[in-house]
Amino acid sequence: MRTGRALWLVALLLLAGCGDGARDQPQHGYVDADYVLVGAEATGRLATLSVKRGDPVKAGAVLFTLDDRDETAALAQATAQLAQAKASLADLLTGKRPEEIRVLDAQLADAEAALTVAQKTFDRNRDLSTRAVVAVATVDQSKADLDSAAARVRVARENRAVANLPARPDQIAAAEQQVAVLAAAVTAAETRLARRTQSATASGRIEDVFYQVGELVPAGQAVASLLPDGARKILFFVPEATRSAVRPGQKVTIHCDGCADGLSATVANVATDAEFTPPVIYSKESRAKLVYRVEARPEGEAQKLDPGQPVDIQLAAGQ
Repeated sequence: MRTGRALWLVALLLLAGCGDGARDQPQHGYVDADYVLVGAEATGRLATLSVKRGDPVKAGAVLFTLDDRDETAALAQATAQLAQAKASLADLLTGKRPEEIRVLDAQLADAEAALTVAQKTFDRNRDLSTRAVVAVATVDQSKADLDSAAARVRVARENRAVANLPARPDQIAAAEQQVAVLAAAVTAAETRLARRTQSATASGRIEDVFYQVGELVPAGQAVASLLPDGARKILFFVPEATRSAVRPGQKVTIHCDGCADGLSATVANVATDAEFTPPVIYSKESRAKLVYRVEARPEGEAQKLDPGQPVDIQLAAGQ
């Protein structure tokens, strides 16, 4: 492309000697394009390649995939860890299981039954003591047994009440943080897995592919070159004498070998710096050697011209 560009510059320098007549001369240029290089974000072996050179593609179409076995396994592990953390959090929030609550109910019933027996024993011994049938020591022992049974009932009731409560707030907060951390890990694993598949960012045509299935693709290396629709542009160069006659928004006519008549483009940008500047003060003679790069966007059928195709540009009369 640089060699062709140099030839256009030489031709323009030859035309520059024509003075003001260069304004009416057709300007020489070529079709260029802004390509999109679709590459791998991480090193991997090319698993599938869905396109070949010249294929038309739609935006979002899968172009290639890299081997993703490690990423798939990492996602499965992260998902399992997240599920475990969520289960632990749910357990903290719901308190004891039904089976554990039934055990506590049974313990409470047993303690209450023991309290009833202890109460009856104490009452009987106290009555007998008033009639000097039993010793005072027996009454004291039955009173101690009654107090012990009452204490066991209080403990059983408190355990039963606690069974319906969630865990302590600090335990719940820690469990929630763990769930959030593992959820982020799952998202990261999903992202890494998704990046093993690369799709077209726009509709267009595949200009070239640089790797084949089975080859190792380094991170950052392009696997395919995409020419998006509407990415073509016309590049041409005008001498200094014509520079002031070209401005953005101006219509130009395109001519090329074998092309239909009536092709046109709109000037998008005119360089402010000259492509060739002699190492001398800008005298009138040296200014004639300056050329400026002009970029125009093709319209209609001109958008189908192939990059690299030489064209002639004719400025519209009176502009």
